[in-house]
Formats: sequence, C-alpha cells, structure tokens
Amino acid sequence: MGRRPDLDWSHACRDCAVGTSAVCSTLDVTALADLRNQGSSIQLAAGQPLFHQGDPADRTFSLTSGVVKLYSVLPDGRRQVIAFHFPGEFIGFSPSEDYHCTAEAVSAATLCRFETGRFEQFARSSDEFARSRHERVARDLVAAQTRAMVLGQATARERLAHFLCDVHRRSQARPAGASGIVPLPMSRSDIAEYLGLAKETVSRELSALRATGIVRTISRNLLEIRDMERLRRLAIV
Repeated sequence: MGRRPDLDWSHACRDCAVGTSAVCSTLDVTALADLRNQGSSIQLAAGQPLFHQGDPADRTFSLTSGVVKLYSVLPDGRRQVIAFHFPGEFIGFSPSEDYHCTAEAVSAATLCRFETGRFEQFARSSDEFARSRHERVARDLVAAQTRAMVLGQATARERLAHFLCDVHRRSQARPAGASGIVPLPMSRSDIAEYLGLAKETVSRELSALRATGIVRTISRNLLEIRDMERLRRLAIV
C-alpha cells in the first residue's frame, strides 16, 4: 500500500493507493508509463457490474480501490459467489474467450482497464512484470485450493474464521497489517454464498465470535479482530 514518489507529479499512477503493492509496482518509471498509456481508469458504483458471465473476455482490470465480487449463475438459476477482490488485485483473466463469471462492485470501486491482447503483449515484454504476475497467479491457485479444503472439511465457525483472516490479510484498510480492522462491505448473503452456508448461520457464528471476545463489531461494514491468535487457531490453516 502506498504512493510512488519516484513518479513525475503529472503521472496518473503517482497517487495510486496501491502503487507499491500491485503487480505493476515492479515496473520502473518508463515501463509503468508505457503500461498506463495503454489503459484507462473507470469508476463503478456499488452494485454496478464490471462484466457479465458470457461476455467476451477482452478486458483485464487492476482494482485500485473498493471491493469487487465474482459470482456464477448455475444452470438451475442458483447463484454462487466465488471470489472477492481487494485493491492491488487483478480481475478478468480467463482461460477461454468468454468470462466464466460476473464481476460486480460491492462498494464504490476504481479500476485501471486494459485491452487483454495488448496487456498480454506488454507482460511478455517485461520479465520482471511477468514473474511478478506468475507469483500472484500461483498464490491465487494455492488460495483456491485452500478454500476448497476449508469448504470441504471445516465447520461453519472455522469457515467464517478463515474468511475473516483472509480478508484481513488481503484488504488495504490498515497500515502494514498493524490494525485488526476488517472491512466487510459485502452482504451477509454474499458471505454465506461464498462460504457455502446459510445466511442465518453466518449471523449466528459471527455473534458467537463476538460473544467470546474474538471480534468486535464497529459498524455494519467494519469488524475488529480483538484476538488474532484465537481466530487463526479457529481458521485451521
């Protein structure tokens, strides 16, 4: 998290809130300018879609503020939330020609938008950028495998604890992870769909965590972790 003081005052990326943590942070001034010139900035209101399931996968996005959720609609009409994205993360990579899910802003969000073909060409031209992206993709794969294990083996409370630990780690709401504040702009229904639980179960387990003093509710969208060690033990991974 942080700005790029090495950039010229007129550079669009200088005041980016994730300028030192996003994958593009590996780029020097010249390369970053080349990348930025290929893209544009867009803003979404809460609830506004970024793209829909089945749309051509012709754009790649870097999230610089806000939270975006990904969800798929199953053949029988049910919806499954499959991911939440936080600032500094990329959205829109697809192994096929179409997006396999819908992306929708959970809160007001700002993103950098790139044409996928040009973005991939740029990535191939920069070894450091390609390496950084590969490392992040590998981490995402490990996270997906871990989530699959948690959903398959963990209790409802363990699933919620894992989710809170994950959001705390990935969110940009605290300086260098020093605070226990966890932003939760997503609805309880979204969390339930993501964890494979009923909405009532999420509310009940959250109340149990509060009752034991592990977490404290600050507001509807903010939670404070008061005992990180106990929460991590509950998260099992």
